[in-house]
Amino acid sequence: MLLIPVFLLFACGDESKSKAQSKNLTTTVKKGEFKIFVAATGELKAKNSEEIKGPTGMRSAQIWQATISDMVAEGTVLKAGDYVATLDRTELETKLKEAQTEIDKTQTQLEQAKIDTAIELRGIRDDLVNLKFSMEEKKLSLEQSKYEPKMVIQQAEIDLVKSERDLKQLEKRYELTQTKSKAKISEILATLSQVELRRQRLVDLSNQFVVTAPKSGMLIYARSWNGKIGPGSQISTWDPVVAELPDLSIMISKTYVNEVDISKVQKGQGVQLKVDAFPDKSYTGKVISVANVGEQLQGYDAKVFEVTVQLEEVDSILRPAMTTSNEILTYTYKDVLYVPLEAIQSDSVSYVFKKVDGKTIKQEVITGETNDNEVIIEHGLKEAEEVLLIIPDDAEKLPLVPIDKKIKADIHKKLEEDKKKRQEEAKKKLQEVKDEYQPKNDAGGGNVIIFG
Repeated sequence: MLLIPVFLLFACGDESKSKAQSKNLTTTVKKGEFKIFVAATGELKAKNSEEIKGPTGMRSAQIWQATISDMVAEGTVLKAGDYVATLDRTELETKLKEAQTEIDKTQTQLEQAKIDTAIELRGIRDDLVNLKFSMEEKKLSLEQSKYEPKMVIQQAEIDLVKSERDLKQLEKRYELTQTKSKAKISEILATLSQVELRRQRLVDLSNQFVVTAPKSGMLIYARSWNGKIGPGSQISTWDPVVAELPDLSIMISKTYVNEVDISKVQKGQGVQLKVDAFPDKSYTGKVISVANVGEQLQGYDAKVFEVTVQLEEVDSILRPAMTTSNEILTYTYKDVLYVPLEAIQSDSVSYVFKKVDGKTIKQEVITGETNDNEVIIEHGLKEAEEVLLIIPDDAEKLPLVPIDKKIKADIHKKLEEDKKKRQEEAKKKLQEVKDEYQPKNDAGGGNVIIFG
């Protein structure tokens, strides 16, 4: 039996482990397709939705807010006419009682006016009858005084004329009293009609405090400046939306992109999406809207811009408010060299530690665009060359292999030309996408708009 010293076993193990570690700390230069993504977290929404609104007549009733006392659960599938929510009627019932009190008061005034009119007209009619009897007596007195002295006859004539004048005046007064009474009663009746109409409107409004679905669909709670609207929330006369019935056939993901990356994002760019609830499934989409102004939102350290992505697939498992991971493909480079970001070192120039014939050299490189993990090498490396991912122990002793200044100038000039070309391509793609979606600002309160 061959005995191997223990220290040799350990030495062999350490050497094997060292070789494995050394292998893991190097990589080769790859060539091929290089994609640049802007990553952002989004939230699913329906592109189109039907708003379920509360009563529309609250403003005319001078009710400025109403509290949702009860509401069906979010995600409930409804049919047209199904129950959605009930609003608190406390303020409305107070106004109904006030309207009923005013109706009772007006009806009392009407009855009192009718009684007063009847009494007054009856008194005038009695006076007319008495005056007519008095006038008849004056006529008899005049006839009987025809044999009396002239002064007696004249006095009898004067009394008769006076009596006739009083009768005409009283008849005119009767007519005016009737007209006045009719006008007064008409005024009270008009007031009564207005109050009854106001009360009827309040009754009709009360029926609207039970909100029903205008059509079939899945109910989603609406959002306001104070957050999601639900039981206990208030709706106002200016924004009476209680909930929404989204059209799930066209979904969008609303996301916010950091101001550092927003210049890379354009309408028309392709997007790869994953839904956190279903990590094994992926979807494709397209950027359809990019905000022109930034917002300072809670939870973000820097300004962000709203970007809207429309999904190109339809999937019945997708629901509004689900969180998505969006990778916006801003550009794809064909047949380029690239290495991991860890391989690039920077001083006054960019360089890598490259293996050549078993030795390590310090090679200057010209880098291009980067993504989250890798960087394009414009010059300084070749495909399949081996580079280190860490700084070697003797890095300070290694001389730098520079790139010729003329080559560097030519490459930088080419990079500028390529950049302009990409910008022109982005403009063409931008013209192909219509402004078909205008995002609604339904974020939480406290946003500050910043013009970028």
